[in-house]
Formats: sequence, C-alpha cells, structure tokens
Amino acid sequence: MYYIILMAGFLMLIKGADFFVEGSSAIARKLRIPTLVIGLTLVAFGTSAPEAAVSITSAMKGQNDIAIGNIVGSNIFNLLMVVGIAAYISPLKVKKSIITKEFPFAILSSFVMLILAYDIKFQGTTENIITAADGIILLVLFGIFMYYLVELALASRASTNPVADEMEGGHNKPMGIGRSILLTCGGIAGVVAGGKMVVDAASTLAVMWGMSENLIGLTIVAVGTSLPELITSIVAAKKGESDIALGNVIGSNIFNVFFILGLSAWIHPIALSQTVFFDMLFLLVISVVTYLFAISKKNINKREGIILAATYIGYLAFIIIRN
Repeated sequence: MYYIILMAGFLMLIKGADFFVEGSSAIARKLRIPTLVIGLTLVAFGTSAPEAAVSITSAMKGQNDIAIGNIVGSNIFNLLMVVGIAAYISPLKVKKSIITKEFPFAILSSFVMLILAYDIKFQGTTENIITAADGIILLVLFGIFMYYLVELALASRASTNPVADEMEGGHNKPMGIGRSILLTCGGIAGVVAGGKMVVDAASTLAVMWGMSENLIGLTIVAVGTSLPELITSIVAAKKGESDIALGNVIGSNIFNVFFILGLSAWIHPIALSQTVFFDMLFLLVISVVTYLFAISKKNINKREGIILAATYIGYLAFIIIRN
C-alpha cells in the first residue's frame, strides 16, 4: 500500500510542478516582477512548505534529529542534486545579482546556523541548543532578506517595459492573470500534497527497514521534502527558466534556515547531537563550492552539474555507513 502512495505522490509532484512553474512565471511577466524574484519567493517558499510542516512539527514533538536533519539535509540535497540535475538538463545562467547578493546570503545562512548551533565550541556550554533567542536572530535575518526582495521587485517593476516583458520567452499570447493564479495555486497544492504523500510513505517504509531517526531526517525526510524543489527546478530548466530553477534553490535554502529553523527554535528550543555538525560544515563547504561554480563563467554547466550530483551520492553513501 505504501508503495502505491509513494508512486501517486511522485505523479502529483510532477504535474503540480509543471502547473506551478507555468503559472508563477506568467504572474511574473504580468506584474512586471523579475522571474528571479518569483523564484526566490513564491516558488521557493511554496516548495519549502513540506520542510516547514515536518521541521516545525518535529521540533514541537521533541524529535530534534528529524527537525534539524530535515533542514540541513534538504539544503544539501538542494545544492547538490537539484542544482546538479537542473544544470545537467540545461546549463543555468547566473545573473549578477545572484552572484553579488542572493547566493552570498545563502552562504551566510549556513554560516550563521553553524555558529548559533555549536554552543560548546563558541560559547563554552555543556550542550548544543538552538534556543528561542537564536530563533529570533534567524527570523530577523529572514526579515532583512524579505525587505531586500521587496525593494528589488519594486525597483524592477518601475523600470520594466510591460509590452516587452509580456513578449519575453515567446509568450505572444500572455496568459490571463486569473488563469495564472489558478495554475499557480493548483500547482503548489499538488506539489505540497504530493510531497507529503511521498514523505509519509517513505518515512514509514524507512522505519520498517530499521533506519535511525537521524538517518531518516538527513535522507528520507530531507530528500522527500526537497522533491518539490527538485521537480520544480527540473521543469523550470526544461522550460529555459534559469532564474526560477536557481532562485528556487537559493530561496528555499535561505527560507529553510532563517524562517523554518528560526520559527521552529522560537516555538521549541532544539537540542542537537554532535553528529549533525559535520553535516552543517559540509553544507557550508558545498555552498561555497557551488558559488565558485556560479561565478566562474556566470553559469553552472553540465559538467559542474555532474560533479555536484556525484558529490551528493558520495555524501549519501558516507552518512549511511556512518549511521
């Protein structure tokens, strides 16, 4: 039965992502908002809904390994597999603002998370806990990021030619705003529902197979909740929407740390096991490596995509052996 639910969830994810990308990019053109901003906000936050549901619920239940493992594991998966596969399908063009602003902010999120979490090392305490105060710091940083995006959207809207924008990408007959919103809402509903079905079924199967809570959080749950990002970015890459494909990942990673982890810790402090700090440090390193790929030729090409995806497979093998 769980295998049937798993397959149904995958199908819902794929179709939902197709509608979601089509509708959200149409909204961006209609409102004269850059597709990068749509990718960093509407698409990123929408596809991160499963992470939010899982981590906040897990934190409230005291399932700390799943709460933090889901966030760290999802961000690792996003950078290595989502970017890697999307780049393999179609090289991702990287705009100047991503290099100078958005991507550095994503790297900052990984760095801040590591510093706030590693209390034994940096504060001399006897245990590592992401406290309510840490959560507030993360939420304030999320507010700063959102303020920047609003400013970016308003500035772009004021300077964009609406006629040229409607014609961009060959959309000679622009989709109506009503249909765009319907497709976007229907798409995200399918993505979130499909993601939940996949996570629930996969987690149940994982427990049946005897996997630990830490390993489930970093693998099954993390990959499952990141499937919306993966499918959405793949669909976006196929449609030539590099800004949505890459913005989705960067926005999701920032959202996961600053908002989801911040809110989770504010609701209920999260105690951390020593094992997760390797994964946090690994996330910071691959964030920098992916950034270097992005700035080298202002794109992430097929070869670099293969390297990123292969790195994730190696990481996955390592944590399975470790646990």
